[in-house]
Amino acid sequence: MITTQDHGLLRFITCGSVDDGKSTLIGRLLLDTKSVLADALSALERTSRKRGGQTLDLSLITDGLQAEREQGITIDVAYRYFATGTRKYILGDAPGHEQYTRNMVTAASTADLAVILVDARKGVLAQTRRHTMLASLMGVRQFVIAVNKMDLVGWSRDVFEGIREAFLAFVPDRERADLAFIPLSALLGDSVVEPGEHMPWYDGPTLLGLLERAPLAQEGRELPFRFPVQWVCLPAGAAGLDGRGYAGRVDSGELDVGDELMVMPSGLCGRVRAIRLGEERLTRCQAGQSVMLFLEEAIDIGRGDLLASPTAPPAVATGLTARLCWLGEKPARAGDRFLLRHGTRDVRARLKSVTSRLNIQTLEMERALRVAMNDIVEVALELQAPIAVDCFEAHGARGAVILMDEASNETVAGGLILA
Repeated sequence: MITTQDHGLLRFITCGSVDDGKSTLIGRLLLDTKSVLADALSALERTSRKRGGQTLDLSLITDGLQAEREQGITIDVAYRYFATGTRKYILGDAPGHEQYTRNMVTAASTADLAVILVDARKGVLAQTRRHTMLASLMGVRQFVIAVNKMDLVGWSRDVFEGIREAFLAFVPDRERADLAFIPLSALLGDSVVEPGEHMPWYDGPTLLGLLERAPLAQEGRELPFRFPVQWVCLPAGAAGLDGRGYAGRVDSGELDVGDELMVMPSGLCGRVRAIRLGEERLTRCQAGQSVMLFLEEAIDIGRGDLLASPTAPPAVATGLTARLCWLGEKPARAGDRFLLRHGTRDVRARLKSVTSRLNIQTLEMERALRVAMNDIVEVALELQAPIAVDCFEAHGARGAVILMDEASNETVAGGLILA
């Protein structure tokens, strides 16, 4: 019996400027991996004919909203699941138009890899640079630069190499090792799943070939233990357990019964008496599991507290330096107040200062007094109460925060803790 190695679940997004062909690329990928059901394919062919097309419009496979189909653009993030013999995938087709940048940030927040599309006729545009920076801001470390529509530039190697050089010109040297470049045609399928016959000068992998071998982000269990408390309950008599149980999802690390924990931000310590998963009692839990923990000591612990490894605890802070993508339509200035959410903890925060703003054209940070929608900024925040924080560079998703409007509860910014 022949078996293949399972390379795990890869989450990736496609992004870039509007009309670069993101939805068409994803449609081609799903079609050529035989991930579209026959009846769905027939319905899409009928829709394509109603719109005047002679062949299947591949973008319809992912552009699910009626408004998108009418305008011919992607507005929302269209998620699709597919699998090959090697691994499983969750893909997000992120919107390319500048006014929907906030949707793209949502898609990037859970991605292991980003496919950045570049129209071979247009080259690297401002929105291409913006999406690359945003994906990096949200923690994506692997990038595939897909130079699309090579059929419209005569399959020119010189055009491809020129775009490659233009892209490398604005990427820091330290990040170049995580870039891969592919010339392709999403419309015709060259270098998407199969190599094609039009570019004999390109001997690299196809897009699918790269995705099949892409490493996953760092395993959460390799990091220090972090457990944000979501809910405190009293499951009297359940599975022979009495006393308070602390429910939540293990963000990172591993924990055994008998291990010591530190309650943050109070700094009090306790020892694990039991771990429960549903009605099952465990001797160990690890990153990704939603469990209930029971301690030997009676400690005042509530929603928003963090249970952490006492040998590698997070810092406790009443002020933060953060890099944010501003999503709100209303501009903000120093002195404005918001609600900051970090894990399961909400605290009131004041925007102390806008330190700098990224110039998307020069990719340099410049002085700024206020922040407007789609700006990428570094800010200083003052917190009304202390929180336990890990910097994004060291702890990934634990270093992410969002800001919300106190009145409407609308998310106005999201980003990473720098210090």
